[in-house]
Amino acid sequence: MEYFNRFFSLLDENQIHKIKSAKVCIVGLGGVGSVSALTLARCGISNFVICDFDVVQESNINRQVIANINTIGKYKADVTKEMILEINPNANVEVIKEKFTEELSLFEFNFDYLIDAIDDINNKYLLIKKCLEHDKCFISSMGTAKKFDSSKLKVVDISKTSYDPLAKRIRKKLRDDNINKKFMVVSSTEEITKSEILGSYMIVTSYSGLLLADYIIKQIINK
Repeated sequence: MEYFNRFFSLLDENQIHKIKSAKVCIVGLGGVGSVSALTLARCGISNFVICDFDVVQESNINRQVIANINTIGKYKADVTKEMILEINPNANVEVIKEKFTEELSLFEFNFDYLIDAIDDINNKYLLIKKCLEHDKCFISSMGTAKKFDSSKLKVVDISKTSYDPLAKRIRKKLRDDNINKKFMVVSSTEEITKSEILGSYMIVTSYSGLLLADYIIKQIINK
């Protein structure tokens, strides 16, 4: 497919085959997850499961690539699918317009890799636990709210995070459940700003999404 030749020229035939055959699930399609999904599509990933229950709102326009005046009120999953298909009309995109909870049979979709970009702490932790139980290759986004310096974002083991309130809470939940398994996250070492508003900066959220996508691409081609 000529769409992706500029990227595929960097890979060998076996790696190209891995990219074309991999199935990636993205849970949460906001400022972080939507960037991950569209980046993967531009890298030749053709098989997706995308999950988000929410609709685009005016307040999303400052940072979410799927948000504009024409998509307000539409389901984020539907908008993301449409944009993926505009990049690659041959992509297979399975859409789940539900919140990830204990009741959602997400793992029946038989994906190979997963990106967790959920905001809700309890459901994020549940998804992490499920990925560990199913021995899935995954990466999880930690906190990007009140962060302004994209250079402080890193891919690290969850145990190595600092200045990240969300990661701290996840680590505590892991300790409480006696879970010692390692997994990778995207986290910022920047101290949060002293604002009462849960502000977000598109450069930070987008770069987080790019790092998540990069991690998955590298896992696919090096596996």
